[in-house]
Amino acid sequence: MEVKILYRLCLFVALFPLVMEAQTDTTKFTKKNCINTFTTAQIESTKAGYQYWFIDENFLDGRTVKMSVVRPHEATHAPHKHVEDEVFFILEGKAEFYLDGEWTPVPAYTSLYCPSNKMHGIRNAGDTELKYLVIKKYQKKNNPQ
Repeated sequence: MEVKILYRLCLFVALFPLVMEAQTDTTKFTKKNCINTFTTAQIESTKAGYQYWFIDENFLDGRTVKMSVVRPHEATHAPHKHVEDEVFFILEGKAEFYLDGEWTPVPAYTSLYCPSNKMHGIRNAGDTELKYLVIKKYQKKNNPQ
């Protein structure tokens, strides 16, 4: 019971700034588009498992929440960097987090911050699936006219 409460609290804390910023967005919010319950019918396969977009980059002006699921002892991709910063939140499994040139083991219910333009990565270090949230705001795309 305490784990569920902790999980919900962490998710609320992570998403609260996104929701507050979204209040100025011109998107029409309804129950239908504000409630997103996981379904296997909408998962996207990756080379190491699958991902599910709870909030995709088109809904909140680039702000996103995605769940990544990675098979044991695999990674979705190698360490990399990009202009956007992002946060990982480990839901289940054992992860290793790459930052500052080294891998660090991290358990479930751990948040990980990936600064802008800094090499970072995550991989499954366990014998069961790794499930984690990715919270990120994508840069606006330039639309040449």
